[in-house]
Amino acid sequence: MDNELKLENFLPYRLAVLSNTVSTTVARAYDRRFSVSIPEWRVIAVLGRFPGLSAVEVAERTLMDKVAVSRAVTKLIKNGRIDREFADADKRRSILNLSEDGKILHDEIAELALQFERDLLEGLSDEEIDDLNNTMERLLARARLIGPP
Repeated sequence: MDNELKLENFLPYRLAVLSNTVSTTVARAYDRRFSVSIPEWRVIAVLGRFPGLSAVEVAERTLMDKVAVSRAVTKLIKNGRIDREFADADKRRSILNLSEDGKILHDEIAELALQFERDLLEGLSDEEIDDLNNTMERLLARARLIGPP
């Protein structure tokens, strides 16, 4: 391996560019079609799969900043896309669920998201997709193991 850092070849940089490019493209589509930001969509997606979570649990599942989750939750409640109840045992703990409008929105965006994924993976064989998924899982596990430098 070369000891010179070439940003265009540096794996963390390349992963960030890929992630930002994909996220920006998806964000534009969600915003244009549904007036939903990426943090809002992530909250909707998680609650669609795991109803009854608190905002803290949503943040943990999405690896999003608690402030970003709080802002997204506030906007989604205001727009009638999620409902908030308070736990009987602990009135400080809120329980979040998709409203009927939120469930409809979830299904519409999920359809668009899955189509985007199919378009992104077009041209890759099933074996290449399996390899990509395995490599991403291994890199994620390794990154968690080594932690910050």
